[in-house]
Amino acid sequence: MKVKNIMVDPILVHKSDTISHAMELMDKLDTRRLLVINGSELLGVITMRSIARELGTWKKSNLPASSLHVATATTDAFTKVLPDTSMEDAIALMDRTGGIVVVTDNSKVQGWVTPHEILKTIRAVKGYAAEIMNEPITVGANDRVAHARRIMLDNDIGRLPVIENGDLVGIITERDIAKGMKHFRTLVPDNQQVERIRNLIVGDIMTRDVKYVRTNTPIPDVVSLILNENIGGVPVLNLRDELVGVISRRGIIKHLALMNSKRE
Repeated sequence: MKVKNIMVDPILVHKSDTISHAMELMDKLDTRRLLVINGSELLGVITMRSIARELGTWKKSNLPASSLHVATATTDAFTKVLPDTSMEDAIALMDRTGGIVVVTDNSKVQGWVTPHEILKTIRAVKGYAAEIMNEPITVGANDRVAHARRIMLDNDIGRLPVIENGDLVGIITERDIAKGMKHFRTLVPDNQQVERIRNLIVGDIMTRDVKYVRTNTPIPDVVSLILNENIGGVPVLNLRDELVGVISRRGIIKHLALMNSKRE
């Protein structure tokens, strides 16, 4: 299968648009990233993670998201490929670079392929959740959001399970942090923002209705849950309801890349 068979139209945003506009577009279209352009020129990608990084920068802490431009949170997390690039090569590129692939022909953008499009093509992948999960990094409900954000950025992950007394009580994601930071910058007076944001705790913005899988959940069922709920990943519990891992879209891409390399 070629990337031209699974690519979709990218969602575009101009580099001069505000981060507020970009986030509203992401919310409206339920997506995690936008393609950043300047006229017909492809500049990069803006993601919820890059927005969370930008809005959490203290040197800009008194600026609302409506005053910050998309260009300030644009990343180069993409690779250009031709329409006839194989899906296997696209998976390998996405695993190696941690970005997406943008399909171009004669320098014109034809479409893009994100982890979502890759996961939709999965058919018969053998194995169970325990085989592809990563060791969980967790926070508590009373931890500061700034602390959770730093953990995510340092470990290049998009979500942290929230644990209280050994139980899974929530999950905080890069989307939660980006939206929380945007909300505070909009509503809290400038002279109070730094202190209020620093004291914002995980329990204030975490998602409480956590979708999860078990260690013995078949991988195709994990993929179906992630696609149906349009979430970036899920915690993994064992049969004693203990948190033992986390599975992300990127983790599944890595598993697919490894499977493909073993076939070669």
